[in-house]
Amino acid sequence: MRRMDGRQERSERSRLMCFARCGWGGASPFEVVYHCPQCGALLEVEHDVEALREAGDGRAWRKRFDSRLRRAAWAGSGWGGGVSGVWGKREWVLPDLPEESVVSLYEGATPLLAAPGIAQGRRAGSLWIKQCGHAHTGSFKDLGMTVLVSAVNEMIRRGRGAGAGAGAGGGGGVRAVACASTGDTSAALAAYCARAGIPAVVLLPAGKISTAQLIQPVANGALVLALETDFDGCMQVVRELTEDLGTGIYLANSLNSLRIEGQKTVGIEVVQQLGWTVPDWIVIPGGNLGNVSALAKGLQLAFELGAVDRLPRICVAQVSAADPLYQAFKAGWPETGLTPVTAGETQASAIRIGAPVSYDKAVAALKATRGVVCAVGEEELADTSALADRTGLFTCPHTAVALAAWRQLVEAGEVGSADRSVVVSTASGLKFPEFKVRYHESAAAGANRPVDCEASVSAVREAVERRLHATR
Repeated sequence: MRRMDGRQERSERSRLMCFARCGWGGASPFEVVYHCPQCGALLEVEHDVEALREAGDGRAWRKRFDSRLRRAAWAGSGWGGGVSGVWGKREWVLPDLPEESVVSLYEGATPLLAAPGIAQGRRAGSLWIKQCGHAHTGSFKDLGMTVLVSAVNEMIRRGRGAGAGAGAGGGGGVRAVACASTGDTSAALAAYCARAGIPAVVLLPAGKISTAQLIQPVANGALVLALETDFDGCMQVVRELTEDLGTGIYLANSLNSLRIEGQKTVGIEVVQQLGWTVPDWIVIPGGNLGNVSALAKGLQLAFELGAVDRLPRICVAQVSAADPLYQAFKAGWPETGLTPVTAGETQASAIRIGAPVSYDKAVAALKATRGVVCAVGEEELADTSALADRTGLFTCPHTAVALAAWRQLVEAGEVGSADRSVVVSTASGLKFPEFKVRYHESAAAGANRPVDCEASVSAVREAVERRLHATR
């Protein structure tokens, strides 16, 4: 790996490097730096792929990771108690992190659920749902937050922080970790910081997230600030706050490339759960777009190391009220880059983002995987959620956006009868009870209202017969 002065140093197995590859020498992942100090581009963690190849071929890596996945025999290792799906792949995530700095809540290794009821009769091949909502805080954000908070834990242990990173000004060590959030990021940050005993600061758009999401960081002791703006406004504030390195407040949003290293394990885990075979399509909801770049990054590393023999096509699903990536895709990826939009009202609140910070990374990921972008309307996402729930799921609105996008691909003939597809379910539907209640109290065709009934056997029998007759 290249050192800060540009020379090679194999003992450094991962480095923060400029995503635009401007020639900057890089920095340790345990230094406080969010952008390339030379050109201002986003950063990414670059791994020593040659050293990883020397450590084993694709078959060896598959065997190693399979031996760790939720195995009690590995529990004495200290790496997440032996059951973390992220730290079970530690060599591909953050190999220079000492195990004593790991902050884990048994993230990852979430179910990959076959969903024949949704695919049935649609000539759409086979469909699986990656249930990331089964994580500790109820969303895929745990995957990235375990890495970020563990790295902060190591920074504090080393006495590093603001002022220690490349290009940093003065200041002391890391004193707190902050994020802007539409709900799930704040829940994950608050939980992992509480686990580590590190102060957390959360900036939320006032009145724009569910009660279930709001109470999570509150209960975990974070400082929760409700700002009279939208997510993009919160993001602007937290970026300015954390760029002042003298505050000692560390940025936890996916602009921080450490988050991506944990989130990238979802794609690796999908192919692992499919017996190390690659699906034809993976569909994922997109808001700030760190998730799609992470998905592609993990799969690309698995491909480079021979653990898989090809890459899937990736579809990013956006809601029509906040679809800057979709607009750029339709326009053929303009050379001028991202044109932000003003995000409108949507039931998919977690992806109500008009100026995604990881746009450039997302575009690169889609180009590398022959990817596409779909946009989904409000009625479509609500009806799709209800349809999925009738098969035994309990989908969040963002998962419904991804499922609706997959249905669009089927209708367009992009997904064929022999294709295997995976939809990434990013959060638990239990975080969005108001979304469910509104739908089932509405006049929608799929609404299922409770029936007031007399407390007698005859009345109950009559109600049952009416329902059975209606479903014939």
